[in-house]
Amino acid sequence: MKQPKFQKSMIAAAVATLLGSPAALAQQNEEAEVDEGKLERIEVTARRTNESLQEVPVSVSAFGEQELEQSGIEDITELQFKMPNTTFQVSRGTNSTLTAYIRGVGQQDPLWGFEPGVGIYIDDVYVARPQGAVLEVLDVQRVEVLRGPQGTLYGKNTIGGAMKYVTRELTGYNEFEVKGTVGSYNQRDLKVSGQTALADNFYVGGAFATLNRDGFGEFVNTGDENYNKELMTGRLNAKWLVNKDINVKFAADWTKDDSNSRGGHREQESVLSDEPRLTDVYDSYTAMPTWNEVETEGYSMTVDWAINNDWMFKSVTAYREGYTDTNIDFDSTVNPVLLVPAIYEDDQTTQEFQFMYRDDRMDFVGGVYFYEGEACGVFGTVLGMLGLTIDNGGCVDTSSQAAFGQATYHVDDQWSFTLGGRYTRDEKEADVYRYTYAGVKFLDRNDYAADPIAVNSDFTTKADWSKFSPHASVSYQANPDLMFYASYSNGFKSGGVDMRADVSINPSARDPYDPETVDTYEIGVKSEFMDGRLRANLSTFYSDYQDMQVTVQTAVPTGVSSQVLNAADSTVKGVELESTFAATDSLNFTGSIGYINAEFDEVAVFNPTTQQVEDVSNRWSFANTPELTANLGFNQEFNLGNGALVWSGAVAYRDETQIFEEPSPLDEDSYSLVNTSLVWYSNASNWTVGLHAKNVFDEEYRLSGYNFGSTFGENIVTGYYGDPRTVSLSVGYRF
Repeated sequence: MKQPKFQKSMIAAAVATLLGSPAALAQQNEEAEVDEGKLERIEVTARRTNESLQEVPVSVSAFGEQELEQSGIEDITELQFKMPNTTFQVSRGTNSTLTAYIRGVGQQDPLWGFEPGVGIYIDDVYVARPQGAVLEVLDVQRVEVLRGPQGTLYGKNTIGGAMKYVTRELTGYNEFEVKGTVGSYNQRDLKVSGQTALADNFYVGGAFATLNRDGFGEFVNTGDENYNKELMTGRLNAKWLVNKDINVKFAADWTKDDSNSRGGHREQESVLSDEPRLTDVYDSYTAMPTWNEVETEGYSMTVDWAINNDWMFKSVTAYREGYTDTNIDFDSTVNPVLLVPAIYEDDQTTQEFQFMYRDDRMDFVGGVYFYEGEACGVFGTVLGMLGLTIDNGGCVDTSSQAAFGQATYHVDDQWSFTLGGRYTRDEKEADVYRYTYAGVKFLDRNDYAADPIAVNSDFTTKADWSKFSPHASVSYQANPDLMFYASYSNGFKSGGVDMRADVSINPSARDPYDPETVDTYEIGVKSEFMDGRLRANLSTFYSDYQDMQVTVQTAVPTGVSSQVLNAADSTVKGVELESTFAATDSLNFTGSIGYINAEFDEVAVFNPTTQQVEDVSNRWSFANTPELTANLGFNQEFNLGNGALVWSGAVAYRDETQIFEEPSPLDEDSYSLVNTSLVWYSNASNWTVGLHAKNVFDEEYRLSGYNFGSTFGENIVTGYYGDPRTVSLSVGYRF
């Protein structure tokens, strides 16, 4: 019987004590051939070509299909507990909108038209919007997370890093897999996937999942479920081997999320309602309908052509679109104090051409990239107690072109030098409107006066920017098991227009804001010891951010005043250590630790009350960026007569976290989560049974929220929380 092989990482402090020198987390590649007891070679595509994780001068974590299965990972947000200096979370009152931060940089506000700081990729296709980006684990081969600016090879908006969701490769073999899961809160999941060959040179495959769960709580005054899950997702693939040198891949994916919109937990007593503050953080009140709809779909075609022994060509053509229709009750009371119905729509068309060259001394990848996208939306700010409604909407069209190249020259078997750069040109045109109406009005209603009582904004503006992002690195392979590297990377997040602009309060809000930029310097070491049983990778980095885009929302009597300014400079520095230790042939330890020191040097913002520009850097701290993150895990394999049993467990620690840049009652204290799993594999490896317990000690921890104080006559401080303790049982069959 071929037993599954496992690996994870030992806590950094232990490794540092053992080694004195360091190195990085690696996950398994199930297809790798390894010597008994040694760690497996991990293949990643961090530099747009297949390389060993230990040879890439980049801070990258990789999670293979088997690792995800053994841990019971259901979506990508759970990976934040396995990596240093990383935050992947569900955004506030949503179910499938992603809040992603790496090394202090991300996107706090998921408004349409705003750009993320962490790039999300499905295979080689960039996903521009966070709506629907909480990707479920389905038909996945590997997830890679790259930390630090990736502007040269991945482009704009990867200023903090990038995440690559790599789907299974079609092989032409007949495969079929079905997995059913039941669990806490009436969890009922079904996943089906498979592939086959329709001809010797044409393969097809697909996957489908329906994921359902009752709510962790309820909307007390309506009886509707809160924090429930009702989602379907699917994927279809085809691969055509045109000849021995050319193959064409087709892919289509779609997701439909009909889970209820989430209700927040009131952190303070209401001053307008008699209802008491609820003790269960998953229960809520609402004055809105709780229905919610999120749909995304994407299509792509990839052409790979081996021109000759040295040159490769790749073309990636893709289209994606998304639609969101949701309701968010900011105050979470039975009164219509601050209600926000919202509709988002977006689409994007991308084309990338890549050329790759490789010989004994030189590796090169370069090409051109084109992006055309439109993001539109409208949301209402319903101030029912004041008898006012503000509608805010518009569209932003983006056209982007880039040319890039990166080459690595191997001087000898030890020294390598890399130089690269990317030139990007962005053009944006946006129209923004903001109207104030008397009375209560929802987006799908017409029971109000047709004419607004005030036009707060109604303008069109456009701007363009160009940026060159260089990269340079040097690596030294001291011996086959020890590599040192140093790198410099520049990245940027694209400029834009504040889609909430209220020029009646702040006339300059109509002006486009510029890109923000970063210069990052990194030194690292990647190493293996003890005859390949211990892998430890360490990196230390220093980042200098300029013209950071600061989104400031200030509650005023007539609504919320918003502004986005290039108003901040900051310094971010830190250390990351990831490690894996094969203690025996059947027992592995894994772990990581991350420390980050992020400080604002200057933050100049406009105060709509005083009409003055103020430096608030002494009050601000980085959001969603705990100073210390760590995890420690293990897995133990037991050989049984009828198969193999794998017992795994992990504890993850996150330090105190500030939810917004300004301190608020929502800020979360440090906490630790414990997960454990038992997975049984049959001798023939066709049956699997998994028992997974997450948040074993039922830790209560806040992820996000809204903080508007008492501006509207009500204490609006509402929080959204991570999942409580859950237990699930999965049974899978494959052939």
